[in-house]
Amino acid sequence: MNLRVGRIPFLVCAPFFHLFFRDEARFEGYSFDDGAPSALNQKLWTGKIHLAPASSIAYARAPQDLVLAPDLCTSCRLEVHSVELYSKYPLEELSGKRIYLTSQSGTSVALLRIICSQYAHVHPEYVTDKNNSDAVLLIGDEALVEKTKNVWPFCYDMALLWRSWHGLPFVFGAWSVHKSALSGEVRPRLESFLSQVHESIAEFRKDPSLALKKWAEHYPVPFSAEQLKDYYDSLDYEFTDERKKSLELYFNLCAKEGILNEAPPLRYL
Repeated sequence: MNLRVGRIPFLVCAPFFHLFFRDEARFEGYSFDDGAPSALNQKLWTGKIHLAPASSIAYARAPQDLVLAPDLCTSCRLEVHSVELYSKYPLEELSGKRIYLTSQSGTSVALLRIICSQYAHVHPEYVTDKNNSDAVLLIGDEALVEKTKNVWPFCYDMALLWRSWHGLPFVFGAWSVHKSALSGEVRPRLESFLSQVHESIAEFRKDPSLALKKWAEHYPVPFSAEQLKDYYDSLDYEFTDERKKSLELYFNLCAKEGILNEAPPLRYL
């Protein structure tokens, strides 16, 4: 049985996956399923895939079926650049205003709701019509492209808002593993794959240009490697104790907001 891996075709995930494109003959026993975080979350919950660098909240919605890889996540040092609120108004004036929410990530949507309610103390109307909105929450490559247009008076990096509030780096994604991958013939492939993800990240850091060239053969990249330098310099994929503390806090605030029934404990491989 192949290890079924969810793969997010966003630039933020290029360090995780580029090596599997560069040396495909070397990697047997894996199959990849591409999709946005929200789509992969659904497949992870039902066991259609064994693991993915899923939205952080994916784990919290099914802790009975999932565990976390203990040393991999999607986070940042300061700003994240690719999870942004673009607005016609300052954050503190968004009460009653219409905010379009991306359908691609539950984690970022929940984070925005918490920040508006518990940090900025504003109560917007959340809408699904992007063209009839006063602000938009975008993630991934879409957020990066929107920033280059420079058409919004206000732009809020969600990681910076979280850090200004709690002094911690936010964890946007965590490698979540379905329990069906924890035994039998799949388990050795799981452990081998996660080791190779670490190798992929290390190779990316050595030569981002080469990695992004291979990535762009599969997913068009609207930026040069040089343009993306600051972006990748800000990203960090190590699941440190500080980031685990931040994720626990986020789950607690989700429970306070009514987004989760309760905050689950973090369980690891």
